[in-house]
Amino acid sequence: MAKVPKSDNDENLPIIQPGDRQMALRILGDADMAETHGLLPWSSNYTFLVELAYDGQRALAIYKPLKGERPLWDFPDGCLYQREMAAFLVSEALGWSVIPPTVIRSGPHGIGSVQLYVPHDPEQHYFTFGRRFPDRLKRISLLDHVINNADRKGGHCLLSYDDEVWAIDHGICFHHQDKLRTVIWDFANQPIPDAMMENLIDLCDELSNGALGNQLNDLITRREQMALRRRIDRLIETGMYPEPGPGRNYPWPPV
Repeated sequence: MAKVPKSDNDENLPIIQPGDRQMALRILGDADMAETHGLLPWSSNYTFLVELAYDGQRALAIYKPLKGERPLWDFPDGCLYQREMAAFLVSEALGWSVIPPTVIRSGPHGIGSVQLYVPHDPEQHYFTFGRRFPDRLKRISLLDHVINNADRKGGHCLLSYDDEVWAIDHGICFHHQDKLRTVIWDFANQPIPDAMMENLIDLCDELSNGALGNQLNDLITRREQMALRRRIDRLIETGMYPEPGPGRNYPWPPV
């Protein structure tokens, strides 16, 4: 199993941090995968911790190859890595940057998603720190409604060593049917903040007239794109965080 750094003083931590988006994307896309540290524990699919080296810079990243994806009964085969990328693009188009920099590229086990590793304390997760970061979690919660996240566990919210909350694991998002399962229902029936409403409106324009629509064509189906637009329109129309509907609304296990 992979040995993951646990201290911000650890000399093995990556130089590039998630906030350095442009440099991170350059390294993720162009760097050699100098070393694979092994599989991450507790992952349902094959997930590798890899070290990237590029032009004197280095970083740790999470590599999820297509070949390591396990089939799901309700999602098409061989597309989870594409959904990871689609979620990152939507987060960026909203201007929220709550998902670490992510690219699609080839690695030792073929094509897959490669996401910058966030140095964090693995003992910290949504249930231990959630109320300390309401603004960040409001964005993550609304993003999950937008992308129809079917698996927002508490452990999929990481607290970095510089006290920033990051959202990870978006392989089962964007289904055309309602699949939302999340532990973050704190904001149900609350109004969406005005600034975030403006972000949603801008996202609609980006889907219709910007690069995002073309990018998503290569990542999710047309039917899923139409459902994405309907969810955004519904959020704009109501101006409220939705409440849990009938059926299963929470992931299992919750952490």
